[in-house]
Amino acid sequence: MPSAFVSGSMITTIGVAGGSGSGKTTFARALTERLGRGNVTLLAQDSYYIDRSEDFDHDGGKVNFDHPDSIDWGLLERHIRLAMRGLSIEVPIYDFATHRRQHQALVCEPRPYLIVDGILVFVQESIRALLRNKIFIEAREEVRFERRLKRDVVERGRTPEGVRSQFFSQVKPMHDQFVEPSKNFADLVISGEENFAPAIEILARQLADTKKTKKD
Repeated sequence: MPSAFVSGSMITTIGVAGGSGSGKTTFARALTERLGRGNVTLLAQDSYYIDRSEDFDHDGGKVNFDHPDSIDWGLLERHIRLAMRGLSIEVPIYDFATHRRQHQALVCEPRPYLIVDGILVFVQESIRALLRNKIFIEAREEVRFERRLKRDVVERGRTPEGVRSQFFSQVKPMHDQFVEPSKNFADLVISGEENFAPAIEILARQLADTKKTKKD
């Protein structure tokens, strides 16, 4: 059933895209905090990876996780549409250590803002069409690589050699082919190398004004 405090017609969709390591997830989380956690449903593209556990080698080179075909777009689209109708959704839980989709799911209730975060969310036309506000976070390649290197080694148990090999054989080519061109679909481009606070404050006020106008 729809949530008691928000209807589908009142939900504002926001897409946050950008290269791996650009700062897009940090931005999406900061925007969530600014809008209020109780007002935001945050969907990560990474939750919708297709289970590739049988193909995955520990250091990542065998499976190209940066290609659009690695994502279950049909399920993500269905969940966005359900949330936009004011219905709860069961978001998959993806284990990055084993690259397996777990049996349990995370139940997310509808809230006034729906933020969808991921490197490829502007590439997929069916997803892009559902996003009213599209924000692209950009950063230089060397910055993105250093951030990804640190994350994957510290948080995901990868080796520096494996991360470097994957970045330049898969992440960079997919970024150049798919992610960077998708910036052209963005309504707003923000540097991922600068303080997000001023841009988030302006955006939050604009979103609030839009909602107020919509209600009136």
